[in-house]
Amino acid sequence: MKKKTVLITGSTSGIGLGIAKGFAAKGYQLVFNGLESNGASIAAEVAGEHGVDYMFSAANMLDPDALKKMVEEATAMFGGIDILINNAGIQHVAPIESFPDNKWYDIIGINLHAAYHLTKAVWPYMKERQFGRIINIASAHGLVASEFKSAYVAAKHGLVGFTKTAALEGAPFNITCNAICPGYVKTPLVEKQVADQALTHGIPESEVAAKVMLHKQAVKSFVPVEVLAEMALLLAVEGSGTITGTAIPLDGGWSAQ
Repeated sequence: MKKKTVLITGSTSGIGLGIAKGFAAKGYQLVFNGLESNGASIAAEVAGEHGVDYMFSAANMLDPDALKKMVEEATAMFGGIDILINNAGIQHVAPIESFPDNKWYDIIGINLHAAYHLTKAVWPYMKERQFGRIINIASAHGLVASEFKSAYVAAKHGLVGFTKTAALEGAPFNITCNAICPGYVKTPLVEKQVADQALTHGIPESEVAAKVMLHKQAVKSFVPVEVLAEMALLLAVEGSGTITGTAIPLDGGWSAQ
């Protein structure tokens, strides 16, 4: 059988890198993506460790033409994309009245618009092959809201809604679409929020994890990235065809309250 190919955006750091490592360990061909200056080296190291074929793209999520080109290059190399994981994301924390407009547009663009453009790009191939798995890394903030995160919450709620629509349209063609909604995962994206959260809430940076990040979770622990990888792997297999249109919380009980 032909090896399956997975494209993971934002896969040279944080959650995306953790998911990429999980798929590489299972023998998937990988399309890495990221803007880190050493992204190509990171991709080569992960792929080399597991002996899998790969390519790396530095496509910017805010550039629809670059996203389309990434899919075209991957299709030329591997014959198509079987699994798309829309993971790339950014965050900014500020009250609505002082939220920078450019941050709003970038957050919506990277967290939501990019998922649309990439889904649209891979759709014809998946439809033709009668197989596709689209996994959107949303957030607990795709299910519930928090103050000072207007753009992120709007984007992630939109991503969950887009997931449901894609699931309905993909069902006749064995294309599934699901969202994974994690709570806080200790990644560079989360670590960069600490100073902003401390300033916005008026507390020391040392208290941000307990008083802000994990406060709403019933389980007071960061979500391990390996758990997200295992869930993504489950949603990617042939036998997961009846799991679609879901928003699966991996959030320590946050959204249960």
